[in-house]
Amino acid sequence: MSDLWKAVIMGIVEGLTEFLPVSSTGHMILTGHLLEFEGDKASTFKVVIQFGAVLAVLVLYWRRFIGLLRISPRMLERPGLNLLHVGAALVPFLVAGLTIYGYMKKHLFGPTPVLIGLVAGGVLMIAADRFRGRVTAETMDDITYKQAFGIGLFQCLAIWPGFSRSGSTISGGMLLGTSQKAAAEFTFIISVPIMFAASAYDLYKSREFLSIGDLPLFLTGLGTAFLVAMLAIVTFLNLIKRLSLSWFAVYRFVLALVFVIILYL
Repeated sequence: MSDLWKAVIMGIVEGLTEFLPVSSTGHMILTGHLLEFEGDKASTFKVVIQFGAVLAVLVLYWRRFIGLLRISPRMLERPGLNLLHVGAALVPFLVAGLTIYGYMKKHLFGPTPVLIGLVAGGVLMIAADRFRGRVTAETMDDITYKQAFGIGLFQCLAIWPGFSRSGSTISGGMLLGTSQKAAAEFTFIISVPIMFAASAYDLYKSREFLSIGDLPLFLTGLGTAFLVAMLAIVTFLNLIKRLSLSWFAVYRFVLALVFVIILYL
């Protein structure tokens, strides 16, 4: 199979899973292992094509992002989501990312850590379903600064591949009193600066072994991820109204079991 076809497959996997609580990074690492698409270039590719999913969020939520740019001295008093909520959620993840992301990428971007993350993340999601707090934030605009910061702390779990950013943040939001839908939409918003920064940082760190000849590969994966993510986001928001997190946890357990059988038995 050519690398371009592998890029298409990886882009589909990324677009489908980025905003589902199932770990897109985990899926791409496992898929890359099956496709024999591994190594330094492949690791960078798996991070960079997340920017395709970022573009999908920007297109679907462009009005909301324009609203976030309206900065006012009364932001602390004014109800509704604003840039300070986003900042409160980003600070913990940025601190954790800058301190341990390099170690995580070097030692944990492999099948076994991903399988552990899938199971551990599934346990967290079941706990969120069972012990969720009283809902005080029905919509994204009801989320408090304290809840936003708490969601940011839970998001740090996503540095471990397999845990899932959306799974961690939605679970954290529910435990802190947000509705499942509010936590999911807030996850979409805060994912944009994080994924953009991660893609740019990884490209910079990988500049020595990438060349202009890699551009078709990266653009193919990015474009595929963008188109698929557009459909996946709308579908997920409909699913999240009907399905509890526990259903996604069951999927994670089954996936982990399947890959244990494929890779180790």
